[in-house]
Amino acid sequence: MQTFSKLLSITALTAYFILGFGPTVEAAQKTEFKVAWSIYVGWMPWGYAADHGIVKKWADKYGIKIDVTQFNDYVESMNQYTAGAFDAVTLTNMDGLSIPAAGGVDTTAVIVGDFSNGNDAVILKDKTSLAEIKGQNVNLVEYSVSHYLLARALESIKLTERDVKVVNTSDADMVGAYKTPDVTSVVTWNPLVSSILEDPSAKKVFDSSQVPGEIIDLMVANTDALKDNPNFGKALAGIWYETAALMEADTPDGKAARETMGSASGTDLKGFEAQIAATKLFAKPADAVAFTVSQSLPKTMDLVRNFLFEKGLLGSGAPSADVIGIEMPDGKILGDSGNVKLRFTETYMKAAADGTL
Repeated sequence: MQTFSKLLSITALTAYFILGFGPTVEAAQKTEFKVAWSIYVGWMPWGYAADHGIVKKWADKYGIKIDVTQFNDYVESMNQYTAGAFDAVTLTNMDGLSIPAAGGVDTTAVIVGDFSNGNDAVILKDKTSLAEIKGQNVNLVEYSVSHYLLARALESIKLTERDVKVVNTSDADMVGAYKTPDVTSVVTWNPLVSSILEDPSAKKVFDSSQVPGEIIDLMVANTDALKDNPNFGKALAGIWYETAALMEADTPDGKAARETMGSASGTDLKGFEAQIAATKLFAKPADAVAFTVSQSLPKTMDLVRNFLFEKGLLGSGAPSADVIGIEMPDGKILGDSGNVKLRFTETYMKAAADGTL
């Protein structure tokens, strides 16, 4: 799961917005929209759709223009969205809360695209048991979903972060770092996991399939922009479900799409399909709706917000995990109802499921 290669951006950007200096997206009707995305198996459909006319097809249907931009730096894509340069961005549920929401940008999850079901992993060198992580330095992208996965892994064997030492390591450096003698434990995401596991010394001892549904990949949009321009949300849903269906199709066109997406993400068809197998992809809108309205989502977001609060990532001086409100599809709110900044809605996914896009 691509995430925090620039720690400074988290704390500095959060403070910037909490103090009220940050720019905002003007809520107004408009016809041109900008979408940012970064490389990850669950987000590859956005680049494919842009390159193969699917984005244009759905944008034209609603009389709008959608410009899709790939970022090599995941954190920068979120920073740019939070600063108002983009109307929508791909991110995880945790990062959506800790960056744009904590930065004061009211954000709505338009598409719940998938959850990691093995793509994120704890890997030890020449060790086969998670318990052997005790006392080790653990290289990961600090305060990322990797950090969250480590916390959940340690919890599963009644250890805490006090039993290890976290070493902040950029995602760009992770594969190279593993090859050095001093690095004995890493937590990261695909395609980095697959690359590291090619080394005979690497043993996967815990992965996200053991905490299913907790690391969720989203397409989010600025809430005000979405309210004033609901056709933008409808177009995003149309783009996603057409492309995701192709991504899963057992047809020559589906295989070609997977090959193209795999190549674009730095792997081949076999490697990409292995990543898909470790992903619970919601290619069917009805499945996405069912997951989004389930009672598991509030429980997951409660875990996530408490993790972020413990790490000081909900804003300087935040008194509790309740500081930011998170609205669920049924209108119930976790946290401060007067400061709702992250929202989950089934509206656009349900329109796709009902065939009313």
